[in-house]
Amino acid sequence: MSDDRGPYLFDVGVIALAHTAAPVRDAALSYVRDAIAGEIDAVVPYPALFGAHTVLTTHYGYSNADASRLLQNFMDANRIHWYDEMPADIVRGGLSRASEGNIDGWDGYYAQVAIDEGVNTVLTIDDDFDQFDAFETEVILSPAEFAELNRFLER
Repeated sequence: MSDDRGPYLFDVGVIALAHTAAPVRDAALSYVRDAIAGEIDAVVPYPALFGAHTVLTTHYGYSNADASRLLQNFMDANRIHWYDEMPADIVRGGLSRASEGNIDGWDGYYAQVAIDEGVNTVLTIDDDFDQFDAFETEVILSPAEFAELNRFLER
């Protein structure tokens, strides 16, 4: 499958949402399945797994063991490009992007990784990445879906 919007970088929220029972998870799960199958070119920084673990246990109510198992299974996807570097220039660039964009440090890091890896599209559930011109941002949830997710999380 040729996709001129890829490669895609998966943000923490997308990874976490795909591994839940939330009513809007299919928006994220379809991308994760395509990445696992090798139908799209996906870049996932390893630190995003720790972020997804925190989101799963803190916001979605998963046990530590269940979140760990789900994410370890996801790690077995051999067709995903697992970004395992954290060199000083990427960290410094990420912190600069966080400062300039007034976003959290992790999002700055992911933006810098996307730029460094030549990512065309960052998949996310929020609009923090919209301000970067080096790649496209695809917010995978519509406003109605995002509201539905928030209602689900408030239960």
